[in-house]
Formats: sequence, C-alpha cells, structure tokens
Amino acid sequence: MSSGELQDLYQEVVLEHSKRPRNFRVVEGANRQAAGHNPLCGDQLSVTLKLEGDVIRDIGFQGQGCAISRASASLMTGAVKDRTKAEAEALFEKVHALVTEGPESVDLEALGKLAVLSGVSEFPARVKCASLAWHTMRAALEGRDEAVSTE
Repeated sequence: MSSGELQDLYQEVVLEHSKRPRNFRVVEGANRQAAGHNPLCGDQLSVTLKLEGDVIRDIGFQGQGCAISRASASLMTGAVKDRTKAEAEALFEKVHALVTEGPESVDLEALGKLAVLSGVSEFPARVKCASLAWHTMRAALEGRDEAVSTE
C-alpha cells in the first residue's frame, strides 16, 4: 500500500471511528478501570475492562476528545478484546512505536487495522491524542489508581 493510500485510509478510518466509536460504554461487571487525560488537547477518557485470569474478556471506553483520540480508543478496544495481558502489552509497544517513530518501525501487516494509525506519526502534536487510550488501558491492566496524563 502506498503512503498516499495509507494516508487516505487513515483519514477515512479516523472519521468513521470518531463518529461511531466501537465499545463506547462502561463494561458491565468490570474489574479494572483507569482514567486518562491529555491536557494539551483536552481529551478525557476512562477505560473499563473485565479481566478473567490473564485474558481481557471485555473492554470499553467513555469520555470526550478529539477525533484521533476517540478513533484510537475505538480501534484499541477492538484489537485487545479476548487477548491476553501480554498480547495487549505487545500491541501497546507496537502502536507506540508506530505513532512515535513512523510506519517503517513496525510490521504494518502484523498490526492489521491498527496500521492506519501510522498517519499520526506525521503530526507530532497528535501523538499524545492517539496514545492516551493505550496508556489508560495499560494503567487499568496494571491496576493503577492514579489518573494517567500524557504530560
């Protein structure tokens, strides 16, 4: 896929997931949760999840934020549901590298739909928007009580 095609897909997916985010809800019976805030953009969200053993059985998010923040949270919830904590952590690392270092830093095919987030790397000011949900999910998995901030 050319960089132009990937950029077009990035814009299309961000708009779609921002307008109609997947898993935009509080998870019933959640046993882990965390809140996150991006002071630069004003994004605020919470992640709730149901962890059974080592597997994320259900995950949702709520809050408000820019299109990139909402789209990233929507894509993230779909990507980590029914995955182990270790698999979710590995995805976190790959997505973080993708948005901070660019598409050449990871195997885009292995990321599947998450590869569209590569467009964020072209806008350094938006990296915190795209990574907020991921840092918040990580805090929920670790059982941290303090709110996550991208600052």
